[in-house]
Amino acid sequence: MSDTGLSDTGLSDLLLRAGTWQDVTPDSAGWRHLSFGIRSGSFGAETGEFEIALVPLSGRFRVTSGDGEWELGGREHVFAGMPWALYLPRESTYRVEGDGELALCGARCEERRDPQLVRPDDVEIEVRGAGNATRQINHLLKPEFPAERLLVVEVFTPAGNWSSYPPHKHDEDRPPGEVVLEETYYFRTPAPEAFAVQRLYSPRHGLDLTETVRDGDVLLVPYGYHTTAAAHGYDLYYLNALAGDRRSMAAADDPGLAWIRGAWSELRPDPRVPLVR
Repeated sequence: MSDTGLSDTGLSDLLLRAGTWQDVTPDSAGWRHLSFGIRSGSFGAETGEFEIALVPLSGRFRVTSGDGEWELGGREHVFAGMPWALYLPRESTYRVEGDGELALCGARCEERRDPQLVRPDDVEIEVRGAGNATRQINHLLKPEFPAERLLVVEVFTPAGNWSSYPPHKHDEDRPPGEVVLEETYYFRTPAPEAFAVQRLYSPRHGLDLTETVRDGDVLLVPYGYHTTAAAHGYDLYYLNALAGDRRSMAAADDPGLAWIRGAWSELRPDPRVPLVR
């Protein structure tokens, strides 16, 4: 049994192809906390035992609940502008009105907190890496955000670049250097023919998965080192939702490749980044 609570065998498929899934739940993924889903247009729902973040991928929305009313969104697609997010606490009944696509990131939690709107001006942009490992991180729900477990970031990777590099993992509880986090990667590309390459591997669990990922695919990361490469010619977007028992994003690099961080001091960041401002 791993520190994630997952057994090493009997896992469902880790890469869910576009059109074959709608929701990732703790039960479907075989883990404890994290949920993820995509919705289009207007709908009503309840958060139940989950805290959630609504992240518009396209379009504009009005959200109403017993705690208030908010308007958010406005970008035409994920490559066209900075994100909004709305944090809603557990035990909330809410209604979404709008025309567009919305991601629902969620995590089981015990306490009910206050809702909070995250505007584009609130989002911290981080340029991470250098050379052809440069990427843009948009921090939506950081560890400092007043949630219990949920963490959310957007990542933009320029065409031909590596991302989530060097490969890292967060499947052992060894703070402050590493904490256990469940994670989903939701991929979007600017054209249907575009793709990226995703590797997920864990010598400890006997896993080594390398797959082509395309627009609308979602990858489950219960454990293991992971990294992504955007194919030449097309920028890549992915939305990461994470959840764990500790309010941290600490991760451990693959020890055979950790030296690469030191080499970045001799390289300039890719001038294409930030891709979105």
